[in-house]
Amino acid sequence: MQVANTGPTTGIDPEALARARNLGITARAKQRFYTKKFDLSGLPTYQPKHRVRSPIRQWGDNYYALSGLMDVWEKQFRTYHPQATFEDNLSSSAVAFPGLIAGVADLAPMGRAALWTELKGAERQNADQSGSGSVPLEIVACTGSYNVSGWTFALGVFVHKSNPLTHLTLDQLDGIYGAERSGGWKGLEWDQRVARGAEGNIRTWGQAGLTGEWADKKINVYGYNLHFHFPDEFDKKVLKGSYKWNERLVMYANQFGLKADGSMTVAGELMIEALANDPYGIAYTGIRYQNADTKSVPLAAGPESAPVALTLDTVQNRSYPLTRDIYYYVNVKGGRINPAAGEFLRYVLSREAQEAIQEHDGKYLPLTADVAAEQLAKVERHIGLH
Repeated sequence: MQVANTGPTTGIDPEALARARNLGITARAKQRFYTKKFDLSGLPTYQPKHRVRSPIRQWGDNYYALSGLMDVWEKQFRTYHPQATFEDNLSSSAVAFPGLIAGVADLAPMGRAALWTELKGAERQNADQSGSGSVPLEIVACTGSYNVSGWTFALGVFVHKSNPLTHLTLDQLDGIYGAERSGGWKGLEWDQRVARGAEGNIRTWGQAGLTGEWADKKINVYGYNLHFHFPDEFDKKVLKGSYKWNERLVMYANQFGLKADGSMTVAGELMIEALANDPYGIAYTGIRYQNADTKSVPLAAGPESAPVALTLDTVQNRSYPLTRDIYYYVNVKGGRINPAAGEFLRYVLSREAQEAIQEHDGKYLPLTADVAAEQLAKVERHIGLH
């Protein structure tokens, strides 16, 4: 694997870097990117089942708070539960599991899926005398954005505009980005059924289905530095949880140099710039970084599935395979979750809360009715309503 040259790495004031990052986030936080109204009539209206009087402590994702969405949710929730209060520490997804593990948080909102180490830490903390422990319940609260940096945008796959490729399956994408493996992680379970050999590797464009002059050309693979959370998501959805990457992967990080407006050049921009000058390259990042010399590749979930292009609608309806989610995690003890926290999750999964995403955030996207129903059933099973 290679690390791309992303600019100077020394002599930069860390506080200046933090200011550069926050500059872009603050500008986007109050901006409404999507004005389209999605049909939410299939979602259930909120019907209180448990009266909430105790405080609800939340540690986690700052993006819920930055746009004001959490304020709207909490205010609306208190119209049903006047005695409800909230104690929020919404500074980063990085503090979510520490809050759960330390017992100082009832709910952990996160802008990404939990990492293996986070799940393992919670399992160990919740272990009983036999050594058996439970992991927090995972609830999908809403869908990530289509193209807003920071708001968990969908992952697109891009090639040079001259590339005749029309689509890829996730298995082909695994062959391009992945490598031979003995298994993969499904949560905390090692699954040997997803093992595959080197014959599944795709290293030339001919192996990906191209012919003629493209057939023998090596595929140049661009992606994020593995310390980002994007690779974790890509690994879970494409590489079967193996974390076995193409040996020629060129990795990018945010550039340690500031633009004229004081903001940073991010990794997605850098890899797309490289791809624009490389007919044989491929990259995964957000569609916001696509330029005129690159094109987005439609993806098919399986060999019998139709390829789906990356659009606002296919992200919201979740037909695009690399759509991403926004989560809540909550501790489970004795098969049950905190009833006050569970009641707030019931509200979050309601038509009212999902409508607030459209009206007051305009970056995250509301859930579809079937996903909301599935998540609501998980919550209600754990607070004894089913």
